[in-house]
Amino acid sequence: MSELEQFRLETREWLEANCPAAMRVPEAGDDDQYWGGRNPEMSHPDQKVWSDRMGEKGWTTPEWPAEYGGGGLDKDEVKVLRQEMSRIGARTPLHSFGISMLGPALLLYGTEAQKQEHIPKIVRGEIRWCQGYSEPGAGSDLASLQTRAEDQGDHYLVNGSKVWTSYADKADWIFCLTRTDNTGTKHEGISFLLFDMASEGVTTKPILLISGYSPFCETFFDDVKVPKANLMGEEGKGWTIAKYLLTHERAMISGFGHSSGKKTLSQNAVELIGMDAGGKLDDPVLRQNLAQLELDAMVFGHTMSRVTDEAKAGQGLGEAASIFKYYGTELNKRRFELMLSVYGEQGLAWEGDAYDNGKLPRAWLRTKANSIEGGTSEIQLNIIAKRVLGLPS
Repeated sequence: MSELEQFRLETREWLEANCPAAMRVPEAGDDDQYWGGRNPEMSHPDQKVWSDRMGEKGWTTPEWPAEYGGGGLDKDEVKVLRQEMSRIGARTPLHSFGISMLGPALLLYGTEAQKQEHIPKIVRGEIRWCQGYSEPGAGSDLASLQTRAEDQGDHYLVNGSKVWTSYADKADWIFCLTRTDNTGTKHEGISFLLFDMASEGVTTKPILLISGYSPFCETFFDDVKVPKANLMGEEGKGWTIAKYLLTHERAMISGFGHSSGKKTLSQNAVELIGMDAGGKLDDPVLRQNLAQLELDAMVFGHTMSRVTDEAKAGQGLGEAASIFKYYGTELNKRRFELMLSVYGEQGLAWEGDAYDNGKLPRAWLRTKANSIEGGTSEIQLNIIAKRVLGLPS
């Protein structure tokens, strides 16, 4: 038996023994995800059990270095772990912006002290992070941000505000872009700070969306003291870190393009609409659209897997992240448009137990933000045109 085959056998045995039965069913939605943190919210107590067990083994971040609490697995072992988790329908044990965004940047740009302090807590889900990037006057033009961090000797004094800060009202710490110098170009003089959301002077205000949910927040900083030790990278050189982190954020958001659930959309369509005499979905136009969606999603998934395998460990996807972010989010919007077509009038119901309190139309509305957050689709197309295709500005 090869070492990889032995690893597969041991992994299969460990997962069978340690993944609770309740964690072997698909998540019912955003409210059924586990994010950890100081005050974790749970829809089932086994969510924390599963996250803790995977975190102790380092398998919430299997490819991260073992010296910081990660799994220390190579790419083939990581693939085996994913396959074995998929085999038993195991959920993602921990959703985390620390894992999907901050962690890779910390591993590349953080000091040794910062890595030792923050990465093990991210792996174990002890601290929940949020992202302080966009501002009221600096959305797609992020480099125009105006939140200031003034040098006060042993600390910075941060003043300003952020907007669309996902789950800021639930987060423990924030990774935040601030302006420490105004004398150069707008991309210069930006610094990358890490600080506790419980710091004096930090307040948040949830933003009510058209879906009826409030996952985004306004975040305000009023004379917030941030120790100099919490500066990541060089002062004034935060834009380089910000761009690198964005490649990981866009790769994460592109994952919306993957379908999830026990049944495919086509299977649901057959149950709701029925089949014709030939055993096909009794709506030829919808049948064609569903087939095209599933084909596109399959190709997208295989392409993402291939490029991810080819990417160097810890180096991100580069400009390919913009391709995936654009295609994945547009694919997800197509999927939900088709869902509404499949469910018809029933899919438009906004409230009531019989309609799961409007879960489908609310989720459909939420997809509209997919092509805005993490850089709009238009911004991604500009990046692809200039940096991938080499077209003139």
